[in-house]
Amino acid sequence: MKFLFQSIAEGSCLLNLEAGDMREIISQAVDFLVQTGRLTEKLRNPVVDGILERERAVPTVIGHACAVPHFYDDAIEAPAMVFIRLKRAVNLGAPDGIATRYVFVMIGDRSKTTQHLDSLSTIARLMSDNVFHFETTYAKTQQDVLDAMERHVNRNVLATAPKPRKVSEGLQAPPKLFAGLMADIRRRLPHYIDDFKSGFRAKSVASIVFMFFACLAPAVTFGGFMGLETGGAIGAPEMLLATSVCGLLYALFAGSPLIILGGIGPLLIFTIILFQLCKDLGYADQFLGVYGWVGLWTSLMTVLLAVTGASNLMKYFTRFTDEIFSALMSLIFIYKAVEALLVEFHASDVEQGGSHEKALLALVLAVGTFYIAMTLAGFRNSKYLLPWIREFLADFGPSIALCAMIYVAWSLGGIDTLETLKVSGSADAASRSSWVVDLWSVPVWIKFAAAGPAALATVLVFLSQNITARLVNSHENKLVKGEAYHLDLAVVGGLIGLSSLFGWPWMVAATVRSLAHVRALSTFQEVVSKSQRREEIIHVAENRVTGIAIHVLIGGTLLVLPLLEYVPMATLYGIFLFMGFVSLRGIQFIERIGFLLMDSKLYPINHYTRRVPTRTINLFTMIQFVCLVVLCLVNVAPYQPLRILFPVFIALLVPIRFLLDRFFDKDHLAFLDADEVPEEEGSHWM
Repeated sequence: MKFLFQSIAEGSCLLNLEAGDMREIISQAVDFLVQTGRLTEKLRNPVVDGILERERAVPTVIGHACAVPHFYDDAIEAPAMVFIRLKRAVNLGAPDGIATRYVFVMIGDRSKTTQHLDSLSTIARLMSDNVFHFETTYAKTQQDVLDAMERHVNRNVLATAPKPRKVSEGLQAPPKLFAGLMADIRRRLPHYIDDFKSGFRAKSVASIVFMFFACLAPAVTFGGFMGLETGGAIGAPEMLLATSVCGLLYALFAGSPLIILGGIGPLLIFTIILFQLCKDLGYADQFLGVYGWVGLWTSLMTVLLAVTGASNLMKYFTRFTDEIFSALMSLIFIYKAVEALLVEFHASDVEQGGSHEKALLALVLAVGTFYIAMTLAGFRNSKYLLPWIREFLADFGPSIALCAMIYVAWSLGGIDTLETLKVSGSADAASRSSWVVDLWSVPVWIKFAAAGPAALATVLVFLSQNITARLVNSHENKLVKGEAYHLDLAVVGGLIGLSSLFGWPWMVAATVRSLAHVRALSTFQEVVSKSQRREEIIHVAENRVTGIAIHVLIGGTLLVLPLLEYVPMATLYGIFLFMGFVSLRGIQFIERIGFLLMDSKLYPINHYTRRVPTRTINLFTMIQFVCLVVLCLVNVAPYQPLRILFPVFIALLVPIRFLLDRFFDKDHLAFLDADEVPEEEGSHWM
């Protein structure tokens, strides 16, 4: 439908054409294509002869007063179509005996045969509609024809009522203690053995190598920053140890092993503010004790939320909220990479008197890593090389990019001047008298007052964990082993308690890393929709092996810390960019932002653009965009206490979405905010 609609909208419409037979019709149609630049003059005669030869061999008069003459040859550069309404109907031997008045002339190269079959099916539906026949007969302009097509679609497809939102099985636990936990265990336990068997494949190796560096880089970065802001009380070694131990235990015991735990920006800010508060109150030397009590309270509250089935509240979150949160997490990764590269240029101005050699090398390494990873990831849909080679390059693309740019850094001799991974511990961290935090050294009142900040931390953990779980379990990812919101939350709560006892950073579901893990384990197929191409996940290798191996390797880095200092940070910034941009793919909200700058006639035709007015689509997008901007400002606000309110702003997205019901048509909202694309869209519109 899109091909027909766009062709007519671009002027390929001849009304009241004077012609008495098929040769005259074809000649005038091809002349029109030549005159409008859609076909070269030298191809005019071959195309006319080719169409007529096909007509003699297999007539394309399909009935309903319609004919679809066509010709495909590799010499034709671009597909084209001309809709013709004859001034007088002509008897062309239609099987139903009705004289032909409507002709769709189509040409293209031989690769467009699939598109031709789709177009033929669409034309057959159009011409079997008596109302469309009537309206097209009296159409005076091409816009009248387009309007008739639009009304045909409205009558036959767009009137379909939106599907009611389905609450997933994992969010339907009865309101009883432990009901959600037990349901999750019963759902996931039968797959536990298969979770290990499914991990032994080549795709898992690619995922492990890529995700090792994808998890190591933020762990070292966040750990180093936390060490600076907490006086060395919690630094990179503690972050690496927490990431390894908590990630390993989560992969073994959680219900959703594809989720990757890690340090996240909001929790980092929370820890820094807590340290500042201790410093202001004169308890800086007892920070780890205070941190431990806050963590134990947070652990207790988080486990209580899991036990009482609080994750069921996630059924009130919709695509509206999920897309904003997902876009925010992706943009944070992109922002951190760009910010780090800008810092390199600023440092060059200060340290090297305006010489930007070091900064330019860092930029080359970051962009090179990003470009190679993106290019190799696109090889999956390439027409070059053998299928298994294309799959190998796509799976191992990020790892190949990283190794290649590390080699470039070394070969250029710039490794000594570049910033590399810094994972050495601080003197304060090394001077701990015990692995276990002394919880009893803090005053009694702090033990109970810690429940206050713990409540805010619990909200942050609850939202980050469950929203990430929603995104991972999205219908588009086609996971089949079931959800485990309550079990996952309980495991995370227990791990926060464990980390608090040892003075480690708290781990929670890391959105971008989790989605990157899912994509790394996914098998894709390319879906061609007229002029559009998109990737669709057809299978994900759900397993525990990759999660276990990733975190064992991260733990192993503690034994070879000096070797990691040969890895330039710039290459890891390239991986940050790759993860950020890849995670933005497929987010409907990001696609709709592009619509704001696009001619509405050229919108891709899908389940919401054909059912929802353009003004409504753009207004809905603008509301999401404003929400995203507010969340971004909260994350970069110079006033740190404002950043700690991040979970509150995330939670406010739910009532904002409910308020939209008062100002938008409910059916329009249902299509825009649908959790999954209606099944009929694939065949009709695409």
